[in-house]
Formats: sequence, C-alpha cells, structure tokens
Amino acid sequence: MPSDASQNHPVGAALVVGGGIGGMQAALDLASAGIKVYLADRKPAIGGVMAQLDKTFPTNDCAMCTMAPRLVEIGRHRDIEIHTLSEVERFEGRPGNFTVTLAKRPRFVDAEKCTGCGSCVTNCPVRNKVQPLEAPPIELEPSSREKAARIVARHKERDGPLMPILQEINAAFNYFPESVLKYVAQETGYPLSHIYRIATFYSAFSVAPRGRCIINVCMGTTCYVRGGERLMDKISELLAIKPDETTPDLKFTLKSVRCIGCCGLAPALMVGDETYGKLTRKDVAKIVQKYREAA
Repeated sequence: MPSDASQNHPVGAALVVGGGIGGMQAALDLASAGIKVYLADRKPAIGGVMAQLDKTFPTNDCAMCTMAPRLVEIGRHRDIEIHTLSEVERFEGRPGNFTVTLAKRPRFVDAEKCTGCGSCVTNCPVRNKVQPLEAPPIELEPSSREKAARIVARHKERDGPLMPILQEINAAFNYFPESVLKYVAQETGYPLSHIYRIATFYSAFSVAPRGRCIINVCMGTTCYVRGGERLMDKISELLAIKPDETTPDLKFTLKSVRCIGCCGLAPALMVGDETYGKLTRKDVAKIVQKYREAA
C-alpha cells in the first residue's frame, strides 16, 4: 500500500483488492505472516457473493458458517485495515515498493457511531422514492367510498386506529381493494407501505379477491393423519382449483390451515364460521353442494 517512493527496499504491506471469500482469506494469510494488509472492496461491506448463498459445494456447508469466523477475525486483526466503498484509481511503483491511490465514495454516516439500527436505510433519499407533493386522485366507486368513509370515521380519532379499520374493511369487501387501501392511507396519514405490510402479514387478510365462501381445510398433525389431505384433494377436484386459489365465479376460496382448534373432530374443516368434523370424502361433496346452492 502507500510507501515512501525514495526507499528501495521492500515494504511489509500489501493491498488485497476485493473483499469476497478469497480476498478475506488472502488478507488473513498475509496478516498472519506479519504483513500489514489493506483490504479494499467497492461495496459497502466485505463478503462478496458468498454472503448471498445458502449452501456451498461440495460439502453443503452453510455459507455464512464459513464466512462468519473470517469476518470476526478480520474485524479483530490489528494488521488488517478495511476500506469499503473504495476502488483502485491509480497504481505507481514496482513490486515491493509501490503507491496505490484509492477513490473512496462517501458513506454519509459516521461509521464509528453506527449501531446497525437501520434508520439510515429507512430514511435514505436515494433508496426510497420521494412521495409527490400532491397525491393523485383516488378512483373509488361511490358505494365503496361511502363504505370506507364510514369505517374510517368510526375509528379515526382513537389511538391505533389502523388494525380495527383494516378488520372492518376486510369484512366489508372480503379483501383489500388497492384503491380502498390508498384511501385509508390518505385519510389516516399512515404510509401506504406500512398498511401493505400489515395487509400481507396476517393470513386472515388478502389483497386479492376472495370467494364468498372460504373453505379452510385443517392440515394439522391430527387432521393430516386422519385424512385431511384426502379431503383437500376431493375439494380441489370438485371446485377445479388448488389450495390458495379462488373459483372464477368468486364463490369459493380454498385454503390450507394448520389448526382450527378441534383435534377431537379430526379430520375437520371450516366454511366461514361453521365447523365440520369427522368428515369423509362423501361428506365433503355434500358440504360443497350445500354452499354452492346457497351462493
């Protein structure tokens, strides 16, 4: 790395370009031999592509299990100096006595004060799209707007209104129309991204249209052992859909759930709030026919 050009004898320092698994091991080997090492990588952190892998060939070892000890050792080694967001700009001299100039991009945070909280990522103006000053008009049918407005008005002034608002909207529309979620964001002040995180986290919610009858087939251990999978196959055959799909006429949605709390009735399923237990394939056909006629 940098040295006095007037000196003719070799300098005990080395530059390793690239902080992947190979560069990390090279830095450790050189440092163990008593050589000062400068480890440079153009990315914000060392690790390279290997950090993105799950298993490694041919041993099937965990990639992070291979990397983690090296990361810790490099971080603690007094003879290894890490330069991230850096690229080689100029090289002058000869082997054993050379000068390298690195171009280092700004990080915009004080690395010594960083605690890894992630706030800088959340508030980064480059990563996050800036919302327009004026939100585009929300296209909502009058009946849907009226329904959504009543629900929002009932809960808007209470503390933590978002969850009860979403629960009522889910019950009223049977799913979350995109335009309705945008309306809720506009009226409550919650970011649309935050609302979508909640809407997609809970299995009781859906951002895709669902059938009027939601069939939940229990696939917990007891129900599975007693034939839950056969019930699921029969319903799929009758409705011509797979689990987590909805019939084209929006009458039925088929879902697989892990437990409905009635192991003594296994195998069991629920249609809406109704529970049916100790079922056979023939029973399933009757249940589907009953709701098909009602729908």
